[in-house]
Amino acid sequence: MKSFESCLPKRKQNKVVSFAASVIATLAIAGSINYASATSIKITTAKELTSTSLQPSPTKPSIAQLQTNQTRYQTAGIDPFVVICIILVGGLVKFVPVFFGGLVVIDERKVGIVVRKFSFSGRGLPAGSLIALNGEAGLQADTLAPGWHWGYWPWQYSVRKESVIVVPQGEIALIVAADGEPNPPQRILGKIVDCDNYQDARKFLTQGGEKGRQMGFLTAGTYRINTALFKVITAANATEHGMTPEQLRVYSLASDKVGIVTTLDGLPISDGEIAGPIIEGHNNFQNGQKFIDGGGRRGLQEQILLSGSWNLNPWFVQVEQVPMTEIPIGYVGVVISFVGKAHQDVSGAAFTHGNLVNQGHKGVWVEPLYPGKHPINSRIMKIELVPTTNIVLNWSDRTERHSYDAQLASLTVRSRDGFAFDLEVAQIIHVGALDAPKVISRVGAMQNLVDHVLEPTIGNYFRNSAQDYTVLDFLTARSERQAEAAEYIKTALRAYDVQAIDTLIGDIQPPASLMQTQTDRKIAEEERKTYEVQQLAQTQRQQLVRETALANIQQEMVKSEQSVHIADLKAQAQIKEATGEAEGIKLRTIAEAEGIRATGNAKAETYRAGVEALGAQGYTAMQLMQIIGDRHVRLIPDVLVGSNGNNNGLVDGLLSLILWNQTASKNGDLTATPLHPQPIAPTQPTPENGIPPIVVNFPIDK
Repeated sequence: MKSFESCLPKRKQNKVVSFAASVIATLAIAGSINYASATSIKITTAKELTSTSLQPSPTKPSIAQLQTNQTRYQTAGIDPFVVICIILVGGLVKFVPVFFGGLVVIDERKVGIVVRKFSFSGRGLPAGSLIALNGEAGLQADTLAPGWHWGYWPWQYSVRKESVIVVPQGEIALIVAADGEPNPPQRILGKIVDCDNYQDARKFLTQGGEKGRQMGFLTAGTYRINTALFKVITAANATEHGMTPEQLRVYSLASDKVGIVTTLDGLPISDGEIAGPIIEGHNNFQNGQKFIDGGGRRGLQEQILLSGSWNLNPWFVQVEQVPMTEIPIGYVGVVISFVGKAHQDVSGAAFTHGNLVNQGHKGVWVEPLYPGKHPINSRIMKIELVPTTNIVLNWSDRTERHSYDAQLASLTVRSRDGFAFDLEVAQIIHVGALDAPKVISRVGAMQNLVDHVLEPTIGNYFRNSAQDYTVLDFLTARSERQAEAAEYIKTALRAYDVQAIDTLIGDIQPPASLMQTQTDRKIAEEERKTYEVQQLAQTQRQQLVRETALANIQQEMVKSEQSVHIADLKAQAQIKEATGEAEGIKLRTIAEAEGIRATGNAKAETYRAGVEALGAQGYTAMQLMQIIGDRHVRLIPDVLVGSNGNNNGLVDGLLSLILWNQTASKNGDLTATPLHPQPIAPTQPTPENGIPPIVVNFPIDK
């Protein structure tokens, strides 16, 4: 069985709880009055009293229980009659303001939704309306803010207290209006009106707000919403309204992604267009009303979203994230736009093979995209990658990494002598960055350039060129054929704004029978050359033997020749030496003669000068004195013997002479003495062979 509280509506439960609180306060006052006389008081909590007053037992209390309660009050010192009086007084205190004053108390986190039960004027709501604006009976547009509100008598008004709407950070809340103007046929979302973020229902209804799903939404914050008019969908209750919580979160776009936008409301897209034009002022689709007011179109949009977080209404905008368009190094991206302004060709009159337009126009943009990442709307634009490096195309079984030549095969040509043979060709081309838009405008894609231009041009040239030569001529003059082909193809591709870097002829496969004949002929010729080489080798071998023998005796020959040469050199040296000595003697003799002659002349000149100066006798006397000085002639004897008048003079002289000689011999002097007119040479030792040395004494000039 349900409890008493569950049987009451929420509004009634609130009134009962308020009444119970007043009763508790009255009992507390009564308990404080009788506290002095009470011997034992049991304090009853508000919860117990509330449960006692609000949740009676489904069966009548027994007499024993009544007696127990009476005993309890008596024990607490409270007269039951006093209790009943206090309850009545408390009820009156609560009931009188509510019933007669119409008091309604709204908490700070609540909002009061007012329902008027009847109107004294008897006016009812207009047809199709749900919310009353002019005091009609029914749900009221104005809500009650937190605080005390008088005049809302319970017999005329019913006030429902609802919690405020809280939108957490990183989320949004959608609004569905239950009343308002009907939506125009071309619109699916109600327009945004100035109503304080749907907190002023009266403004919403009076300013032309439209019923149903709203273009506007709530961002993070707390709002006092009239839930009778507005149904608020948040991430917490999204599943109850057929949505997912992710749809009610702030939309995040990765840094390397592009958001392609599709709008669900607005005017239809114009005929011939695939996307809506760019509308200014709607702040990246976050203000849907400005988008609509600016003439925005529903469907795919030209404008894109870049990385970041965006408050987007999922009923209005759908976003698809795609990677940014990356142009690799060595490529440029030619933009082909399917939307934009009307065609305005800027290629010039000379370029008649396509249209080139400026950025923002429909067609092939004249300026390509250079290497890097670009935020491109890939739903309305196509990017054709064009290599700006050299491209090698092989007419053979080999395929390059770019795969442009995957469908190319070796060329089958026919020579002038009727032989068919296969020819492999490699073509190197280059497309300039500024020429890339012209190439794409002309052919549409790089593969079309290979299939529709290069393949027929190069193939037909070699087929025509091969008919002018025989197979053997083509083989032997291959370099000439390659140079001719490079020059012709370079001129032909220049007309397509493509630069031909080089044309290379690869493997040539002539018929097998012709090659067998050529092989046999070549083998015979090579054998002949081999015999000639062998013969030449034998001749050279004989010459080598002869040269080896000569080399063996060459050493002796060289030695003999060198001996003769050395003897000749020695004889010449001796001759030159004798000639030199003779010349030396001759020169010395001449020099001596000249010296004697010069000395004599000098002496004669000196003598004449002396005679002239001193006279003949004076000069002669001077010469004699000089000779006596130079020759050390003794004018005074060392020992002078005299008589002095006695007979011992001779003996004294002899003794003086002997003493002088002895003194001179001790000193080792070799000079002449009076006893030895010739110098006395020291005694020479006799050599071992017994032959005495020869002593030559030269006379001393006196």
